[in-house]
Amino acid sequence: MALVISDDCIACGTCIDECPMGAISEGDKYSIDPDLCTECGTCADVCPSGAIGK
Repeated sequence: MALVISDDCIACGTCIDECPMGAISEGDKYSIDPDLCTECGTCADVCPSGAIGK
């Protein structure tokens, strides 16, 4: 089960730069590709709005 980005996302882009798997993409809403996400938690650790979790 991949991590998910909630509606609390402020689209700052911090998580994209930190994801070692390249699993996060931006669009109308940021999203995490469940096929690439390893649940390492790096994105959640750097998210200033706390928008990333299970």
